[in-house]
Amino acid sequence: MAKQGQTTDQGTTDQGLERLTSAAAQAGSSGKALPPVHLWNPPFCGDIDMRIAADGSWYYMGTPIGRPALVRLFSTILKREDGRYVLVTPVEKVGIRVDDVPFMAVELRKEADAQGVRLHFRTNVDDWVSCDAEHGLRFEPGDSGGLTPYLHVRADLWAKVTRALYYELVDMGEERMVDGEVMFGVESAGAFFPMAKAEEVRAAL
Repeated sequence: MAKQGQTTDQGTTDQGLERLTSAAAQAGSSGKALPPVHLWNPPFCGDIDMRIAADGSWYYMGTPIGRPALVRLFSTILKREDGRYVLVTPVEKVGIRVDDVPFMAVELRKEADAQGVRLHFRTNVDDWVSCDAEHGLRFEPGDSGGLTPYLHVRADLWAKVTRALYYELVDMGEERMVDGEVMFGVESAGAFFPMAKAEEVRAAL
């Protein structure tokens, strides 16, 4: 049974969540254009019990938020400032927990344009990000070995690239000289993103 002030419908919600949802929707974040969160600096109202897990799933009070439209709505008002993640509207700002990074890159499309190969990634909240010099890839050592790729989505927000897409990136990788060293990496939109030293990649094959 839900506690007073709470309802249960796929994901758990309460009055604070409803207020935040309403404020986000009124700010116009339900449309295609992202709201101008970089222009908003309302008072910080403390943390709420909301968490983004390492697999990109959103939780409120320990319960998964099962409505994709609601997750999408919250993702549009997410920003990172002073080392913490916050949901921000024109009238309030609340802190949330993020286990790793807030998004997952779950689909990859490859196309050719005037700059050569361009990679497009779809995130788990249905944003498409074109990988280029401003929205680059970085590769971090994985907890269980190997590398974990991350894609820059916007501002200080990143998406972790799924393991399946990582293997696709490896398949299309090539060797190039970077700062006097031969590196293995992938190109998109004229930019080259090194994964590792080429000799290390050869040794691992």
